[in-house]
Amino acid sequence: MKIYLTAIMLISVLSSCFNQNTSRQMPENATPSASFYDFKMQALEGGEMVDFQQFKGKKVVLLNVASKCGYTPQYADWEAFYKMHNDKVVVLGFPANNFMRQEPGTDAEIAEFCERNYGVTFPMFSKISVKGSDQHPLYQWLSDKNKNGWNDKAPSWNFCKYVVDEEGKLTHFFPSGVKPNDAEFKQAIGL
Repeated sequence: MKIYLTAIMLISVLSSCFNQNTSRQMPENATPSASFYDFKMQALEGGEMVDFQQFKGKKVVLLNVASKCGYTPQYADWEAFYKMHNDKVVVLGFPANNFMRQEPGTDAEIAEFCERNYGVTFPMFSKISVKGSDQHPLYQWLSDKNKNGWNDKAPSWNFCKYVVDEEGKLTHFFPSGVKPNDAEFKQAIGL
């Protein structure tokens, strides 16, 4: 049974790697219908509402995350990036159980896992759905070109990245395998 489950997970990860498009960038003439700053979401710990207005003037990287995924070690990469650049760039984590149930825990379990294993200090939010019929409104905005002005790409797996500029406009989408030290990502952020 263990070998069978391991094989299924490996096939899923490999499948997601081959099916992912390369990064996408906002075209010059795109105009969004709403602002990123219109959102308020519940923090993972404490449950208080976080108003995205507080991120004005900084670039924002949004990650859909999971604790039991082959990409989970990216938590360490994104935490290091956040510590180094949080004066200019904010990293936001959104736990989601959409891909092979790789984020089954409660908010408290997820928070404890992230702190214990990766020392995560960047803002994390209550678990949501990032695709499908119950997709959270933030991810509807991120993946509907009628709302964000150009992008129609929803997460294809855990740890997909969206970049929002200092004015609240979605500018880039990156697939799961992209890390903060990748040249294309660094260029998108302006580093």
